[in-house]
Amino acid sequence: MKQYANWLDKIRKGLTPVENHLIDGYVDGRVSRRELLRYGSLLGLSLPVLGRVSLVAGFGVAPSMARANVQPDATIRVACPAPQATIDPVLAGDYGPILMFQQVGEFLCVDGPDLVLRPSLATSWKPNQDGTVWTFTLRKGVKFHSGAEMKADDVVATIDRLADPKNSSNALSVFKGILQKGGTKKVDDYTVEFHLDGPNGNFPYLVSSDNYNAIVLSANYSGDFEKTWNGTGPFRIEKFTRNVGASFVRNEDYWGPKALPAKTEFTFYRDIQPQILALQAGQVDIINKLPALAGVALLNDPAFEIIRIRSTASQPVHMQCNIGPFKDARIRQAVALSIDREKLVNGLMKGQAVVGNDSPFAPIYPSTDPSVTQRKQNIQRAKELMKAAGVEKGFQATLTASQFLEIPAYAQLIQSWVKEIGVDLKLNIMDRGAFYGDVVPGQSPWIDSEMGIGDFGHRGVPNVLLKSLLTSTGAWNPAKFHNEEYDRLVENYVASLDLEAQRENAGKIQRLLLEETPVLFGYFYDHLTATKKGVVGIQATAMGQLFLEGAGIA
Repeated sequence: MKQYANWLDKIRKGLTPVENHLIDGYVDGRVSRRELLRYGSLLGLSLPVLGRVSLVAGFGVAPSMARANVQPDATIRVACPAPQATIDPVLAGDYGPILMFQQVGEFLCVDGPDLVLRPSLATSWKPNQDGTVWTFTLRKGVKFHSGAEMKADDVVATIDRLADPKNSSNALSVFKGILQKGGTKKVDDYTVEFHLDGPNGNFPYLVSSDNYNAIVLSANYSGDFEKTWNGTGPFRIEKFTRNVGASFVRNEDYWGPKALPAKTEFTFYRDIQPQILALQAGQVDIINKLPALAGVALLNDPAFEIIRIRSTASQPVHMQCNIGPFKDARIRQAVALSIDREKLVNGLMKGQAVVGNDSPFAPIYPSTDPSVTQRKQNIQRAKELMKAAGVEKGFQATLTASQFLEIPAYAQLIQSWVKEIGVDLKLNIMDRGAFYGDVVPGQSPWIDSEMGIGDFGHRGVPNVLLKSLLTSTGAWNPAKFHNEEYDRLVENYVASLDLEAQRENAGKIQRLLLEETPVLFGYFYDHLTATKKGVVGIQATAMGQLFLEGAGIA
């Protein structure tokens, strides 16, 4: 142990105060090993260093990221949703396009199932003292499929493209108020600085695989992705047919270990049931995204494996706080208290979820304050709140939602539960595309509805939901929630480079949202990927991505 202590002292001399404070928290027991690894990777500490700090020799990639011992040159067949829009990394926001461009493109860093960031096109990153500037070192020798080397100019152009409001990028919800066009600066060919609008302790996640639009494209990209498919990844496009499928082949010039499969094939489906039938019939090897309710027949079938990833994916229910009956926080609390969260998890989600506590802070986030009291169903208290708000006899309202995953069933459950406290809830279930519309006020039933259910994929940090969904100037804010104290707390949370300071602010945010209840987070559901037995080496992500370079058939 003396040798370890001497090594630790030597390492400490080269660390920043924030990094040393994190290690102090681990040594003192305030920070767990999982939190040390996850938050240390965010600050740019290398995984081997973090492994030695945590007294685990030889810590490397997560087991699920390791390459499998498989038959060479296999073809891996995947069932997945049909892309609903053009395959464009700048604009896309649906699972289909995201999965497609991720097959050929790569990110600066990758967010693993354990929320630990791992290097990819960037080899390292560090913040300045207050977290307003983050410096990334790029990997040398990386080539686009076109043959050109990836350099800083490409990274600058990629992020500027996403941060420019004129491009209507899907990533504006991530970068708005954080990073503007022109804030990404080239230092040299292999070094990039991100000059932020203000301090941001979680920034690396915003340019990682967590931000699915942020694959690095060439500086001269002109919106023609479906023609070029020009990325840096381990697979190249072979064929893409809209509404039918796509195939990719091994990139022999890849900068890293060559992909184990010689080929991957993706078949597009409009619904989940044909995907399940195709897997059962042996026509495909993988279902990328399996809903728990629709896929219950596969969950306990020994012929298939289920890759289960704890996630922060959610289906938040907003109530408009500025007009109508939900203007009164007591009524919003009453609705929240009518919900049986245990039944949501064990019934609706078949145990493949964890209960939510009406804030974006999922239990798996290291910054979530676990001391905040969990809200539970309490019909009597809900009725008392309805009476105090002057609506003891109830009222009518409309819940608008999309025909997607288990959301219609969720809406029906909410309808039955609020009926117990006098709310006559009408359901308006819409096509998903029509429901979201242009995702701007006046042109989106989701944003304009008095009560509605959204759906949000996994994020390694809660920043996007905290800001875009609930701040006064948020890009979405369907609840029309305006609270200066909340805005200030989120600003403090986002700015903090220190895990314990983040957790302190998180606790205040969690308690404020329980009091105000603009949005219900009833559960956070697991990401499920189903595979045929014997298919191994798959790295699914809770974002809906699928890394197949290490996949094969055992």
